[in-house]
Amino acid sequence: MTLVYEGKAKYVFSTDENEVYRIQYKDEVTAGNGAKKDIIKGKGRLNNLITSKFFEKLAESGVNSHFISRLSETEQLVRKVDIIPLEVVVRNQAAGSILNRLGLTKGQPFETPLVEFYYKSDELNDPLITEDHIKLLHIADDLEIQILKEQALTINNILIELMNKMNLLLVDFKIEFGRDHNGIILLADEISPDTCRIWDKTTHENFDKDVYRENTGSLIQTYTAFYNKLEAL
Repeated sequence: MTLVYEGKAKYVFSTDENEVYRIQYKDEVTAGNGAKKDIIKGKGRLNNLITSKFFEKLAESGVNSHFISRLSETEQLVRKVDIIPLEVVVRNQAAGSILNRLGLTKGQPFETPLVEFYYKSDELNDPLITEDHIKLLHIADDLEIQILKEQALTINNILIELMNKMNLLLVDFKIEFGRDHNGIILLADEISPDTCRIWDKTTHENFDKDVYRENTGSLIQTYTAFYNKLEAL
């Protein structure tokens, strides 16, 4: 196996199969596009377990992803995809960057989910971009943009249903997609408390990375509590 890519949260290795990669989750945690960074033992294990469970649940509902199987507590087998350089964000309530950008109140519910696109570029600090920008940069065409939006909203509905069973609110989340060797768009990367905002329905207690961003609690305890809820479904 050869290291193909190292990101903030994962190592990606080649395997004996050309169209299959092995992903190993890291214990590194970052916030503010890497401005804040730490190593927290056990974080990679939890994100792998949670993401694997989410991808399995999504597959049961007909959502295709790069996920093949969980190999170990920190590793997955996935289909090889070319990542589309977009972060697709779905917002159900106002939180995070949109508060200052649009002057909204934290927790303000949206009448319909809001889908946003961010250009994956560390150098440009992952800017918010429009659909016209996406086409200008030749990232995706009109049909692919529509597929990304439809898939994101479908995933949102499935995740909301899962969260409801855990007495949790899905405030917002970020997902990524990739194209396989046939050009088919698949959900990729991960879905975890690193990439979602999740609140307790009653107390609005965080079950996500905001406890690390805002220094309000233990990341490991928070992610463990969330995983226990998810595993109990």
